[in-house]
Amino acid sequence: MTESGNMQSTVHEIIVALKDKPGALLPILHEVQNALGYIPADCVPYIATALNLSRAEVHGVISFYHYFRDTPPGKQTIHLCRAESCQAMGGRQLEEHVKSKLNIDFHETTADGKFSLEPVYCLGNCACSPAMQIGKDIYGRVSADSFDAAINNTEASA
Repeated sequence: MTESGNMQSTVHEIIVALKDKPGALLPILHEVQNALGYIPADCVPYIATALNLSRAEVHGVISFYHYFRDTPPGKQTIHLCRAESCQAMGGRQLEEHVKSKLNIDFHETTADGKFSLEPVYCLGNCACSPAMQIGKDIYGRVSADSFDAAINNTEASA
């Protein structure tokens, strides 16, 4: 079966399992993203038809919630903390460095597909602000230099 066929099959199974739940759209979108890593534009018409919604309504929900992706994620996701403690400890400067270094903004993926950048509003590492997470690893007291070292290590181990 082709990748598109597998995607359609996966989306179909999710829709069948969840379409009768009250407020089914959000659970369906979450499950599609969990299964595929993002919500492909090709599946929006299937979801809309199954829930008797317009494509615009489904797309509106996807674009409203920053959690949902409509493009494939990178091999690694970098979560950069934007909470108050991290902001007070240089988080804004770190954010500018990260965006410049990767040449992307939040909710985007590098051209080579290695990294996606996502904001997060607390990693629970406030005593070591600013903080970030790459994959399952949490980093504290992140500077421009330690960020560069962390992504270089991530690339080397990939």
